[in-house]
This record gives sequence, structure tokens and C-alpha cells, in this order.
Amino acid sequence: MALENLVEMIAAEARALQDTLVADRRRLHQIPEVGMDVPETAAYVARRLGEMGIAWSPCGTVAPALTEKYAALGYPGVTRSTGVVATVGSGDRCFLLRADMDALPIVEENDLPFRSERPCSHMCGHDAHAAMLLGAAALLKKHEGELPGTVKLMFQPGEEMGYGSQTMIDDGVLEHPHVDAAFALHVMATEPVGSVSYAPGVTSSSLDTVAVTVRGRGGHTSAPQQCVDPVMVANQVYGAVNLLMTREVDPAACITLSCGAFSAGTVPNALPDTAELKIGLRSFDVEARAHVLKRLPELVEGYVRAWRADCSLVTFSCPCTYTNPELAAELLPAFEAVAGAEHVRESGPMPATEDFSYVSEAVPSVYAVLGAGGPDHAPHHNPHMQLDESVLWMGAALHAACAVMWLGRRVAW
Repeated sequence: MALENLVEMIAAEARALQDTLVADRRRLHQIPEVGMDVPETAAYVARRLGEMGIAWSPCGTVAPALTEKYAALGYPGVTRSTGVVATVGSGDRCFLLRADMDALPIVEENDLPFRSERPCSHMCGHDAHAAMLLGAAALLKKHEGELPGTVKLMFQPGEEMGYGSQTMIDDGVLEHPHVDAAFALHVMATEPVGSVSYAPGVTSSSLDTVAVTVRGRGGHTSAPQQCVDPVMVANQVYGAVNLLMTREVDPAACITLSCGAFSAGTVPNALPDTAELKIGLRSFDVEARAHVLKRLPELVEGYVRAWRADCSLVTFSCPCTYTNPELAAELLPAFEAVAGAEHVRESGPMPATEDFSYVSEAVPSVYAVLGAGGPDHAPHHNPHMQLDESVLWMGAALHAACAVMWLGRRVAW
């Protein structure tokens, strides 16, 4: 069968899976779990794969150093990552398809028969992502004998924590067999139903969080000379890092810095021993980001030392996701076969951060957005966000078609 014909067949077969996709998505919507450890969600995915006759294995590891780093940032107890990995087909050539499956600590406010009853919810659409990749698994399994290589299925937790994909990379998800290229898809409630967009080059912003603890010497406010005031020092640090953005960063660079948390003391007549601030940095500019990350600790430590205080810094970084332009051009016919050429477009990078970035740093990758609503819909991370489920078959088809297209172009048909 010609490659183009197989891609068209997969798109047609995906439509027939729509009811199953809706059922999977709604069940996952009812059992949201937050973070790296999503055992009920992972068990559902594993059970569905098993029903298809697809072998799977757990994947994900959390090193003690990562647990400590998360605790310093205010997320204690991060000790386990419950990813699921499976393969369809065989051979050395390997194309990876990834779906995230963790939820957000947001109480859903939609009146739906399948709404979340938990204090968390899938207000970013990861339930749809997992359901669509399960649909792709079924399509690929049906055509397993025609696959000239291996398709690896990566169901990952912890995307909202900015490191879930890396916990699976650390556990070998990109090996055995070695992954040559990868694809990920995100539904978007504020984009037109059925539209597909992608941004060649930098696709999402990086996110760096720097937690600064300033240690001084507390005491009575009537005798400041006996103290080392960490509140004043932390305020000096806050001003200095903001000035850094105005004096050492090109104004044309797409980069922002904000302090989203500041805490110190309990009463007005006593200086505390410590003050803490958490700084967030987002950027589309790799060079500007690297400069700020180098200079920021230097400024912090310099100001702290100048006021006879001490400090510690904990930095957590999630890089930009990068869409390989050559791979995007190679997969474009698959996008068009599923969505129609008139509904596929190039876009600019999205301001949000996406931890598929770790995969895209390791292997050529493409990250695409599937519209599932429109501009009048509530945005993601909003308690009223809803998706148009009619696009679920398209997501399954896009995953499967991209894998078949990539593998098929490496053999003679």
C-alpha cells in the first residue's frame, strides 16, 4: 500500500474510534491526579494498552536531589514518577509519540456529567492528550505489520511541574530502542475547532524559577545596628535583579522576570532571621536567558555579602521547546491529510512553558497545537475551561499519521 494511502486510511479509521476516545477522555477527566505520581491515571492507561494487546512498562525515576529541589520550591513529597511507556512495531528506526496525563490543583466549575469531583481537574486538556494517544495506539496496533520500524508511546506525568518528561528520560525512555525523532500535540480551547498550528524553531518559552533565601540576624526593631535585616537585603536583591533586565538585556529580547512570592517575619516590631523570595524568568531568547541565569546569582550574592548577610539559591529550569523545521516540513503532509491543508498554519511560539522541551533537546522533535474551541472559550488553567470533543479523532489520527509518515519515508514503498 502506498504511504499516502495508508495515512488516509488511518485518518478514516480514527473517525470510527471517536466514541471510544470520548469514553476514555471522560473517564480520565473524572479521576484527575496532580504531579509526578498519578497512579490511578497510569493504571487506566496501562489497562487500556493491555486490552489492545500492547505490552507496556512503568517508566520514571525521581532522584533524591530532585526531591530536595522541589521541597525548597514549596513542593514537598515529590518522590515517584509514574510514567507509562509502550512500543508498537519493531526495528531500529524509532519514532516517539508523547502525551502528558497529569492534572492541575484547580477545582472545576463546569456543570458536566463527567466533571471532576476532586480538588483538582484537567483544566489543561491532558485527559484528552492521553485519550488521543490511546487512540493512536489502537490505530498503530491495527497496522503493526505494515510499520517499517518502531513507534514508542510515552505517557508522562508531571508536565505541569516542568520536569515529568525528564524523569522518564532519566529512566531510559529514549533508549531500547533509541528514539530518532518525536512528536507531541496539545489541544487548545481558545483555537478554532480542527485547526492545526506549529511554530518552526522555538515553540514555547523557557521557565526558570530561582528561590532565594536570605539569612540575616533577627532582633528588636529598636536596635537595627545589632541585627542584619534580611527583609531589607531581600528588597535590595529584588531591585537589583529587576535592574539587570533593563541594563544588560537587549530590549528586543523576548524575556521577562518577575518576583511572584516574598515572605519574611510575623510581627512589625521584630526583624526576622530569614527572608525568602521566588523569582520567575520566562524567555524565547536562548542567549538572553543564559546571560540572565549567569548574572542573577552573581548579583544576589554580591548584594547579600555587601549587607553582611548570607544566602542560598535553588534554581529549577525548564528550557524552550524546539520544533525542528526540517522534521516539521516532513510531517506537514500528515497534518494536511488529517486536518485539510486549509486548516494547517505556521504560528509564533506560545508564551507558556512545555516540558516536552527535554525531549526536543535530545532528539529532533515537532510540537503542534490542535484547536478545540475558539476565542470565546475559557482559556486553559481556568476552572471553566472546556474542550470540543469532536477533535479527539483528529488528535489520534495526527499522532498515528505522523509516526507512519516518518517511518514510511525511510523505506521504499
